[in-house]
Amino acid sequence: MRPPDGEDETRWLERARAAASRGPFGLHTHFVSPTHARPPAAGPEHAERVRREAAWLADQALYPELFCGGGWYVDDHVARAVAELGYADCTATAFRPAYLAEGAPRLAAREPGWLKVGGTRLLELPTTHSLGMALRAALRPLPAYLHVYFHDTDLLSLRRGMALRAALAALGRRCRRGNLSELRASLL
Repeated sequence: MRPPDGEDETRWLERARAAASRGPFGLHTHFVSPTHARPPAAGPEHAERVRREAAWLADQALYPELFCGGGWYVDDHVARAVAELGYADCTATAFRPAYLAEGAPRLAAREPGWLKVGGTRLLELPTTHSLGMALRAALRPLPAYLHVYFHDTDLLSLRRGMALRAALAALGRRCRRGNLSELRASLL
């Protein structure tokens, strides 16, 4: 979840605690503004933002296990910060998001694995399916690893919310839900 930026903190914290009670909680950083996720250039200030947001979440007794860079953005500085925080990263994608400009840097991966980041490692859990891709996947042979992404705003749209629920229900009948600790241990 993206920390509140001009939103009602009390309401945001209620939603965040509800989400954290249902499974692994994650930090989703927008590097520019609430409506502009991807920064125009790499730089250490982006890692500092990740660290600030992680500290704020800890002050609220919320402890993410996952990270996803807004706009699918990650650079070496951000990756080091995410590794230092002990999070698993979900910023890599198995597909090139259509809105990314040609040649825009992104981390591409199809399966989980460890990335060497500085003197440490970072668990990468790539996103493999958008909402539309998940709907189509529900009717096809499935890969061994599947990670669907969506935004909380998808739940505000009746049509997108229904599509998400249908896709997750269909996939849930056909897939084994992963356990982050087990996956981490299996990749050692």
